[in-house]
Amino acid sequence: MSEKTVLKWSSHPVKKKILISILVIVFLFVVWLVVYLTTSSLLLTVLSVVIMLGSLSSFFLPTHYELDQKKVRVRFFLTTREREWGAFRSFYVDKNGVLLSPFEKPSRLENFRGVYVRFNQNKDQVVDFVKSRIQRKESI
Repeated sequence: MSEKTVLKWSSHPVKKKILISILVIVFLFVVWLVVYLTTSSLLLTVLSVVIMLGSLSSFFLPTHYELDQKKVRVRFFLTTREREWGAFRSFYVDKNGVLLSPFEKPSRLENFRGVYVRFNQNKDQVVDFVKSRIQRKESI
């Protein structure tokens, strides 16, 4: 039995705003230079590169989204995260995406247990599709 994919797209923030991307890259090189000059340690410099690139990986690497009638699939780097629509009780829309929450009311745990779906010039399509799949319709 094959599932019909309804929406499928990729989001790659580093390509979206070139000026901000250039500023972030310049800032990173400045930080790495300062780390090297203050510590004179190649090991600490490499460690800072790994930590900073790891923390900014969602900015530098593309994320692929797939919404179908049964589930949400988010593929990022080496991981794939799938959740059935029934796992979500509410959602919150902001300017960059929509947070799919497993809670009916706002909770501090939403950012850890929910799924954030970033838009890529398809906000209306994604929001309409999410509204059709999540019974309780909440949005900010």
